[in-house]
Amino acid sequence: MADKYDVIVIGAGPGGYVAAIRAAQMGLKTACVEKWIGKEGKVVFGGTCLNVGCIPSKALLEASHKFVEAKHDFDDMGIQAGDVQMDVKKMIARKDKIVKNLTGGIAGLFKANGVTGIEGTGKVTGSKQVEVTDQDGKATTFEADNIIIAAGSVPVEIPPTPLTDDIIVDSTGALEFTETPKRLGVIGAGVIGLELGSVWNRLGSEVTVLEAMDSFLPMVDGAIAKETQKLLKKQGLDIKLGARVTGSEVKDGEVIVKYSDGDNDQEMTFDKLIVCVGRKPYTQGVIAEGVGVETDERGFIQVDDQCRTSVPSVYAIGDCVRGPMLAHKASEEGVMVADIIAGHKAEMNYDAIPNVIYTFPEVAWVGMTEQDAKAKGIEVKTGSFPFAASGRAMANNATEGQAKIIADAETDRVLGMHIVGQHAGEMIAQGVIALEFGSSAEDLALTCYAHPTMSEAVHEAALAVEGHAIHMANRKKKK
Repeated sequence: MADKYDVIVIGAGPGGYVAAIRAAQMGLKTACVEKWIGKEGKVVFGGTCLNVGCIPSKALLEASHKFVEAKHDFDDMGIQAGDVQMDVKKMIARKDKIVKNLTGGIAGLFKANGVTGIEGTGKVTGSKQVEVTDQDGKATTFEADNIIIAAGSVPVEIPPTPLTDDIIVDSTGALEFTETPKRLGVIGAGVIGLELGSVWNRLGSEVTVLEAMDSFLPMVDGAIAKETQKLLKKQGLDIKLGARVTGSEVKDGEVIVKYSDGDNDQEMTFDKLIVCVGRKPYTQGVIAEGVGVETDERGFIQVDDQCRTSVPSVYAIGDCVRGPMLAHKASEEGVMVADIIAGHKAEMNYDAIPNVIYTFPEVAWVGMTEQDAKAKGIEVKTGSFPFAASGRAMANNATEGQAKIIADAETDRVLGMHIVGQHAGEMIAQGVIALEFGSSAEDLALTCYAHPTMSEAVHEAALAVEGHAIHMANRKKKK
């Protein structure tokens, strides 16, 4: 038996590494197990988010957006940029440098907080035991009073489009293209599909998105989803709804994709195809048989509201448990669990988790949509304000989109906030705070916002809930 710990965390993604650091800060002897092998052949921390997810995709999104701005929008501002070109290989190299800096930063944080990093594949073999197998196949058993499983998730593959070399790829492969494909297919019009499709569309690809569902972004408020779809189509994304992929064939460096649009069988030919149909929990092989930790039919580890599994000393957080697969959700669960293990009272408000799609403009939301409230029989009142009426948005050359607030018609309590526009991902924090503190729409309306800012759209939307917006004509409220 190797060293004994108060806490062992399996997985060093945004849930696991945060849980480990927090536990160590609480005075607990903590270790974190990670198996991810980076490009240099060494174990790196950060999980999917830092290595092949949130961070690298944002690096490409930002670079591609600046390229489009320089190529098409600078002239309106009086900036003569000439013939702007994109060096894709250099863009990818910059992305890799950012990833390396951040993953190395976690190793530094572990050292600063006294967290022991253990390299290898972790498996829970008992209520207080973790077996770690290193790259050479050597297994070592560690003992811990508490175990936190933060194993994350992996992309879902579908039988009609098996991954093939660098032609049919998942989201990870889409971050490694060294040149812009002329014809790019994307299966799935979810968050990842739209973001990656946007990157390569901006760089010159003819992008077609095939989505099996008949509705676009059904989890987003209806008005915001409709406007987002219109804006993305205007940018050149060809989004085909109700397109169910039935097969594919890789031939002569191309891929022929067959799909059904409900009425007829269709096919399209692409140079590259990205499969983005969702993610599934990575739990296979993480828990030995007989331990007693229960999973459901989809592989998710079953936990209560405080992430306790069916085994009292074992917790699970992040993508491998219920709830949205979001890095910040995993991190907050990690903090909650570490605090509970340390003997403190802690809980998480799952009704106040923000969501962001990092297209341009960004789409962000928190809380209920109008359709959610209607399904629950809640009568609501809403207020919206377009960025086209915002002075700062005009100055930024970013007048597309709107901010929308949904409030309870009886109590005026904010139930949801939804934004499509520049910096929506930053502004949505106002909605998160409003939900966390039980604010009313009037609270936001009475708040003094700096001028000129994009956030003033939130202020005006709150005023519009009662028909009091200043910088637009208000809809007449029903008496």
